[in-house]
Amino acid sequence: MRVRALASSSLFVMIMIKTMKMSGTCATSVDADIEDGVVKSVKFYGGCDGNLKAISKLVAGMRTDDIINMLDGIKCGRKPTSCPDQLAKALKALKAEGA
Repeated sequence: MRVRALASSSLFVMIMIKTMKMSGTCATSVDADIEDGVVKSVKFYGGCDGNLKAISKLVAGMRTDDIINMLDGIKCGRKPTSCPDQLAKALKALKAEGA
């Protein structure tokens, strides 16, 4: 996990950028930039480029709980998981860690 500190006037904001490994999907990992429970950006590595860029744009600005509820359990074809499902699982794990 990388943590980045930004100074804005007198406000000090912590932004967490977490790289998470994915399992059972074409994408191998995903970076999530999260600030105060809101996903600022997501970048997938590998996988279906256009679809994953679309997912990244759609979840930007959303609360992690909303993303988990929306994407959890989505399957890709006959696979038991998918890139969106793996993102939801990774966000759940971060939440469990207290991030």
